[in-house]
Amino acid sequence: MATPLLMPKATAVWLVDNTALSFEQIAAFCGLHPLEVQGVADGDVASGIMGVNPIQNGQLTREEIERGEADTNYRLKLSEPKVRVAAPKRKGPRYTPISRRNERPNAIKWLLRNHPEMKDAQIMRLVGTTKSTIDAVRDGAHWNNANIVPMDPVTLGLASQIDLDLEVSRASKGAPAGEVAEEGTMLLTAEEALAGANRGGHVDEDGQPTERRPEREEEIDADSVFSKLKSLRNNDADDE
Repeated sequence: MATPLLMPKATAVWLVDNTALSFEQIAAFCGLHPLEVQGVADGDVASGIMGVNPIQNGQLTREEIERGEADTNYRLKLSEPKVRVAAPKRKGPRYTPISRRNERPNAIKWLLRNHPEMKDAQIMRLVGTTKSTIDAVRDGAHWNNANIVPMDPVTLGLASQIDLDLEVSRASKGAPAGEVAEEGTMLLTAEEALAGANRGGHVDEDGQPTERRPEREEEIDADSVFSKLKSLRNNDADDE
């Protein structure tokens, strides 16, 4: 694709004011009509436009201008740009090779079964299909429904694993979060822990109360101990 001239009228203004090129040469280089270039020279056209030097922006060289001034039949040539800017890609559905297009229903059915949280727009972008095809596969109304087998789009070569993971992560952001904590693993509040300690129990690392062993046994009465010993001795004597 040929590189277009930047600001043709402003360039024509500069060439008229600073070179001895003919109107036909300037018109051919700038893509204008010779009468329009003559109007620029007369001040009737582009009177409020400031001239732009094509030498400074790298679209024309001084040697090329001198060559054109020496020969009125010579046509100026646009210089090759030093830096090429990639043309913006047109946004549209993903291109699918013809040999893989028959596999798209299989990929759609796999996505509908394994990732029901994905939206139709995400499946369209991932596989390169249409909403009508997705609805037909979902409702079982596809013309080849009997032969559709769920298959991973990555395995089929319809999408990359990175693109699939990206779409799944986007869809999971809108899904309701599951229960994180299960019964028995929840921490007790400070009030509940203190209440459990006051009831005579300690609280373990998980916040559950445990039985507290008495710090000291009941005071032992010496008279009761000796009386028990005497009774034991009397029993032994009676047995003999």
